[in-house]
This record gives sequence, structure tokens and C-alpha cells, in this order.
Amino acid sequence: MYAEFAAVLVFLILGTAFVVGNLLLGWLVRPNRPTPEKRRVYECGEPTVGSAWIRYNSRFYTVALVYLLFDVEVVLLVPAALVMRELAASGMGWAPLAAVLVFLAALTLGLAYEWFYGNLDWIREKGGEETGALDDANALGAATNAD
Repeated sequence: MYAEFAAVLVFLILGTAFVVGNLLLGWLVRPNRPTPEKRRVYECGEPTVGSAWIRYNSRFYTVALVYLLFDVEVVLLVPAALVMRELAASGMGWAPLAAVLVFLAALTLGLAYEWFYGNLDWIREKGGEETGALDDANALGAATNAD
């Protein structure tokens, strides 16, 4: 029994030695010539403009959360389909099918809720005029910069 744990211990030791060895080798081999140009802040290929502490429109987060919700849905449906295939061969395919249909019904209700309340609309009407996400972000940024 201890031989099985010894294999894990050897694997951990070799893995740690590999990581530390490569970091040490990189530290020894790479040149270290810092210049003012290398020390300048660089982000995404664009020079930084203004403060990073601005308020973003909450619709960015709403869209990201809806994407994650449906991304997780796909991840959960693939194993369910594989189980359904195995259980269908034994005549029990209805059980995972019912579970998948309940899961999809709950997600459909969630999507209908988001759609009904306009959380999926990027441009909303506000007081008879349409405002976009960029207009809201610019207004919030201007308010933040005025403070």
C-alpha cells in the first residue's frame, strides 16, 4: 500500500524539481537590461489614458453572467447525453431525458425572465430616448473625473 503513495511522492518531487529547475535556469540565462522603455506601463498594445478607476456599465457584467450560464449548460449537457446513451441501451433512457428536460426548462424560464425585463438589450429606452452602453459609461466617467 505504501508503494502506491511512494509513486505519488516521487511524482510530486520530480514535478517540483522540474518547475524550480526551469525557473532557476531562466533566471541564470536571460539577460537583465532594464530600460525606461521596458519599465513603462503597457496594457493590451494601447498606451494608458486616464485613470483605471472608472465605473463600467452593469450590462457588461450581465452579458458575461448570461454567457457563463449558457456555457455551463453546454458543459453539463454533454455528460448527460453520454449517460443517456448508456442507459438507453438498458431501457432506462427516460430518466436522464427527464432530468435534461427539467434542466432545459429551468434555463428557458431564466432566459425568458432576462429577455422580458430587457437585461439582454444592449441599448435601452430611457425617457423616450435611446441610450447606449458607451453613452452611459462616458457619463459615469465624466462624473468620476469631475470628483
